[in-house]
Amino acid sequence: MNIIIKDHFPMHKPSLSGLLVLLCTLLFSYPVVAEGNSAVEENRHAIKHFEPANWWVGMNYHQVELMVHGDNISATQPQINYPGVQILSVVKTDNPNYLFVTIDIAAHTKPGKFPIEFQHDGKIQSRFEYELLARGKNSAQRQGFSAKDAIYLITPDRFANGDTKNDAVAGLTEQPDRTFKGGRHGGDIAGIAQHLDYIANMGFTQIWPNPLTENNQPQYSYHGYAATNLYLTDARYGTNEEFKRFVAKAKQKGMGVIQDIVLNHIGSKHWWMNDMPAKDWLNFPAEFIATNHRRTTVQDPYADPQDKELFVSGWFVKSMPDLNQRNPQLANYLIQNSLWWIEYAGLSGIREDTYGYADEQFLSRWAKAIMDEYPNFNIVGEEWSTNPAVVAHWQRGKENKSGHVSHMPSVMDFPIHETLRQVLLEDESWDTGFVRLYEMLANDFVYADPFNLVVFPENHDTARIYSVLNEDLDLFKMAMVYTATMRGIPQFYYGSEVLLTSPKERDDGAVRADMPGGWKGDTKNAFTGTGLTAKEKESQQFIKTLLNWRKNSEVIHRGKLRHYAPQNGVYVYVRYVDDKAVMVLLNKNKQAVTHPLLAYRAFLDGKKKAVDVLNKREVDITKPLSLAEKSSLIIELQ
Repeated sequence: MNIIIKDHFPMHKPSLSGLLVLLCTLLFSYPVVAEGNSAVEENRHAIKHFEPANWWVGMNYHQVELMVHGDNISATQPQINYPGVQILSVVKTDNPNYLFVTIDIAAHTKPGKFPIEFQHDGKIQSRFEYELLARGKNSAQRQGFSAKDAIYLITPDRFANGDTKNDAVAGLTEQPDRTFKGGRHGGDIAGIAQHLDYIANMGFTQIWPNPLTENNQPQYSYHGYAATNLYLTDARYGTNEEFKRFVAKAKQKGMGVIQDIVLNHIGSKHWWMNDMPAKDWLNFPAEFIATNHRRTTVQDPYADPQDKELFVSGWFVKSMPDLNQRNPQLANYLIQNSLWWIEYAGLSGIREDTYGYADEQFLSRWAKAIMDEYPNFNIVGEEWSTNPAVVAHWQRGKENKSGHVSHMPSVMDFPIHETLRQVLLEDESWDTGFVRLYEMLANDFVYADPFNLVVFPENHDTARIYSVLNEDLDLFKMAMVYTATMRGIPQFYYGSEVLLTSPKERDDGAVRADMPGGWKGDTKNAFTGTGLTAKEKESQQFIKTLLNWRKNSEVIHRGKLRHYAPQNGVYVYVRYVDDKAVMVLLNKNKQAVTHPLLAYRAFLDGKKKAVDVLNKREVDITKPLSLAEKSSLIIELQ
C-alpha cells in the first residue's frame, strides 16, 4: 500500500548537540550503491542508499523508479536539471525515510553525470551524483543461452580460492572455516576466472554461478540465496567490477555467464530489515509463517485460496524473509535490479530461483520486461516439481486455463531429472526402468517449447549423481550421455567430471564440496590431473570428449527427436535434421546384447557411413549392433 505523506517536517536551527549528532551522521552513514557513485549528504536528510545508482540511455525500459533512503528524506523535493531527463512522479510510503522517484530518460538523452538534488524550504538538503551510461554495441540483441550450449554450474565458495586476501572482510560477519562443510571456504570470482581455460577446454559454453550478491548472514552464507544487498557483489567473492571483468573474460573464451537471481526472498540481515521501506514490503512481516510448498495450488481448480496464499506468501525459512511483489515499488525495484545486472555485467542469461513461489502477476511482468529489452535473451526458472503440467505452466507460450501468461522462455526439467536418476537403478520390466523415462518424455506435449528446457542429472540441491548410482561409472556415463544428447539445454555440476561424491540423502554442505585443486596445498587437482585416480581421469576425459563433440554437432543443437519404445533393457532415440542424424543407444543390461536395427530403417537406409563419436571408430550398420553391458553408444549417420 502506498501512502502519500502530506505532513512535511520543518527545518529548525540545530543546537550544538544537534550539530554533533549531524556530524556523526555524516561521518558514519554511507550509501550502499553501485561502485563508482556516492551520495553527498549536506544536511540532516542524509542519503544512505540510492538504487539503482545509474542507468543507460537508449533502454526500452526508460522510466526508472529510484529508491532513495535517508533520514526523513520524504520531507524533501527531488530536483533534476539535465537535458532529456525529467521527474515523472514521487511516491512516499508509510516510512518517511523513503522516496521513490520515477525519472523518464528520453531517447535523445546524452550519457553523462548530473546531480539529483533534494530540497526543503528552497534549500538543498542532500545531493546524489547520478550517471547515465552509453549502452554496449548490440546490447539489446545479445544472444542468450540455447540448445547450442552446455552449462557448467558452480558454487563459487567451493570452486577455487583465487584471492586469499578476501577470505575474511571487515563488516561481513561470517569468517572462513574450511573444516566446516556448512561454512565459508574461500572460493571466489578470481578462482573461477583463473580456471576459465579448464572450463572451456572441457567443452562448456555457459557458466552459471550460484548467487554472488552480498550475503552478510551470520552463518550458512556461502550458498548465496539470502541476499543482504541486491546491487552489491559479496566482497568475499570480489567486487562488482571484478564480476564484470570475469564475464568479459569468459566471453573472450567463447563462454557466456548466467546470473542466479532470487525474486522470492532476501536474507534476514538485509539492510531493509533495519528500516523497512513499507509495512507491506514483506509477506507476514509480523511473524515467521512457513510456506506449505504446495505448488499445485497455483493451478488446482479445487484448491482452497488460503492454501495457495500460504504457498506464495509463506517464508522458506526464518533466515529468508518472503518478499511481497504485490507492492508496486518492490515490483519495480526487482525488475530494475535484474535489468541492471544484465546490462552492467553483460550477462547471457538468468536462472531464477524458487520461481513459482513469487506472485504470479509480478513474475509475468518481470519476465516480459527482460524479454522486451533483450528479445534473444534466455531465462530459466526453477519449478521443482516432478509433474510436467506444473512445470509447463511457467513457460512462455503455454496457454493456461487460469489465464496466466508467462514470458519466461525456459524452465528446469525436474520431471526428467528425477526420473532419470530413478530408472538407471531400476530393474527392467513392462512398467519399470527405461519405459518410465520413455513415458515421461512423452509428456512433452504439455510444454510450449520442450526443446528450450534445461535438462540436468544433478545440481547444488541434489545428491551427487555418481553417489546416487552407487558409484557405477558405466551408469554415470549413461546419465551424462542422456543429458548431453536429449532435447533441450544440458546443465552439469562442477566436479562431476572427476566423480565428486556425497551422501545419498540431501546434505547441502557435502554436495557442494570443494573442487580438488582449488586450494593451495590440495593433494588432488582436477585442473592439472595430479592425484586423480584412473576412474576419475577416465570420467573427466569422457565428459571432455562428449561435450567437445556436442559443441560442434548441429544435429544436437537444432535437430528433431524420435524415440523408440525400450526393448529388453535397450532405449534408442534419434536426433535428426535435414539429411543428418545421430542415434543414441543405451544398454542398461548387466550383460552384452545384440540389438537389431530393422526398426530404424527410416534413418539408416541410404546412409553409407556411421561413426562412434566417443571412440572415433566406424560402425557397421548393415547388421545388428553388439552393445557392451551397461554401455552408451552415440553414432553419427552420414
